[in-house]
Amino acid sequence: MRRMRNLFRADGKTVILPIDHGAALNVLPALADPARVIARSFEAGADAVLTTFGIAGRYERELAGKGLILRMDGGSSQLSSGSGDALLYSLEAALKLGADGVACMGFLGTDNEKTTLRNLAFLGEKCRDWGVPLMAEMLPGGFTSSPAKNAENVKLACRIGAELGASIIKTNYAGTPDEFGEIVAGCFVPVVILGGAHSADFRELLETVAASSAKGAAGVAIGRNIWGQKDPYYRMKALCGIVHEGMGAADAAKGLEAEAR
Repeated sequence: MRRMRNLFRADGKTVILPIDHGAALNVLPALADPARVIARSFEAGADAVLTTFGIAGRYERELAGKGLILRMDGGSSQLSSGSGDALLYSLEAALKLGADGVACMGFLGTDNEKTTLRNLAFLGEKCRDWGVPLMAEMLPGGFTSSPAKNAENVKLACRIGAELGASIIKTNYAGTPDEFGEIVAGCFVPVVILGGAHSADFRELLETVAASSAKGAAGVAIGRNIWGQKDPYYRMKALCGIVHEGMGAADAAKGLEAEAR
């Protein structure tokens, strides 16, 4: 698909900045200035942003000419007991905002599994008709710990997402490096790993990124561990060094020394 080229570089890899959290979670004060986070992340080499309709509409200048993926589902906040599984927007609305791709959750083994998988199938059909990449965020257990996000469950989730029509899978890094390699090999569309909750040791996360890249991951979609910083530039630069330049985690981490200045 032509729009995939707006999300992935010629090396077939991508570094995506998710800043879609504010549709459900309290992201203040870290994301009080989305324009700066977006600009600094692209300066560091990010390839695309995954965000909300509100941010895409407000920050058109900062996003112009950049890869844009829009979150299509949601419908609940951190003040409720449920997880949002409703499709909130149409594909046509996303295209009017200039989206290069759209994103939707797939929660395996949860009470709302059927709803999320139907959402993915519906979008998969629409996206194929319009030539739009669909990113399926495939999470065993959703945002809970059960069922486990182990290698077998993540492998199952990734394959189901691809079978339902996704062009890109976003999921957890799971298992040993070899087990993760089996996850990638068993999924016939690109797999990018997510960053999850804020990490106390970003260097450890870089080790995970390097391990996933070595085993065939097509990149990363890491949000809170980037936009949660005073200046996202240095961490984003480190991610791009691993994904696009083949740097090891230790070499990529050297640039983080400037973070504390």
